[in-house]
Amino acid sequence: MHRYLALQKIVEMGSFSKAAEFLGYTQSGISQMIASLENELSIKLLNRSRNGATLTHEGKELYPYIEKTIYQYFAMQEKAKDIKGLETGIIRMGAFSSITAHWMPGLLKEFQKKYPKVEFIINQGDYSIIQDWIKTGAIDFGFVSPHAASGLEITAEKKGALLAVLPENHPLAELDTVPLKLLAKEPYILVEEGHYYESLEAFKSIGVVPNVRYTVHDDYSIMTMVEAGLGVSILAELILQRINYNIVARPLDPPLTRTFAIAYKDENSLPMASKRFIKFIKEHLEELP
Repeated sequence: MHRYLALQKIVEMGSFSKAAEFLGYTQSGISQMIASLENELSIKLLNRSRNGATLTHEGKELYPYIEKTIYQYFAMQEKAKDIKGLETGIIRMGAFSSITAHWMPGLLKEFQKKYPKVEFIINQGDYSIIQDWIKTGAIDFGFVSPHAASGLEITAEKKGALLAVLPENHPLAELDTVPLKLLAKEPYILVEEGHYYESLEAFKSIGVVPNVRYTVHDDYSIMTMVEAGLGVSILAELILQRINYNIVARPLDPPLTRTFAIAYKDENSLPMASKRFIKFIKEHLEELP
């Protein structure tokens, strides 16, 4: 299993040396582990070059099964601990930046008062990649848009407002409410959300096409770009809390909301620690911003 975990970390980091440092191995030690695994499987898994390490064609085909093996190993470990009555475990979840920044600190602090030995691994992504992580077993559960989710169980839905984000000196910043049709005419910075874009669906619903100049994955980068006057955007009200950017946020006309929820493959196969944390989130859902 250590060899599988080493391979996973090399793929994540794109480097033998970085993976070795992260896991506490020597570089030759981690190289020997991968060589041993490749010999056992009779398949070359990784290509090494000056640019780093990448999966071979055969490695890409096999890697989803390796990820599933890792997931099942940790699920078995978690179940064994639960049977023995230990309050430990690893919770692997996927979230987007607003959830990570504004929900997780308080939730983690309160949850770990009761379960201080539980470890969290939080992977940050968009609606689509979080779904993929759940389906491949890379994470136990994650936050997704229920409108775009497929083949997953959904629970704990919550809505939040989406707001127009503008430079401070922009003419539309003087309005109390920004019409979508006017926003569509401005240079638009689109937040990368995977296969489903709530803002694009909103523009489409009123028969306009936004002037998309940039597509950016990170909300905070978008705020920096808006502050610099590169364009306007639509972001979740949640991510706009406690920020220090010189930008203005305004409600939209028509009003726009996003719906997100917790998703997983099968509740019965969730590790016990993840079940406890999902239950904890649901118990505090109404209190969350």
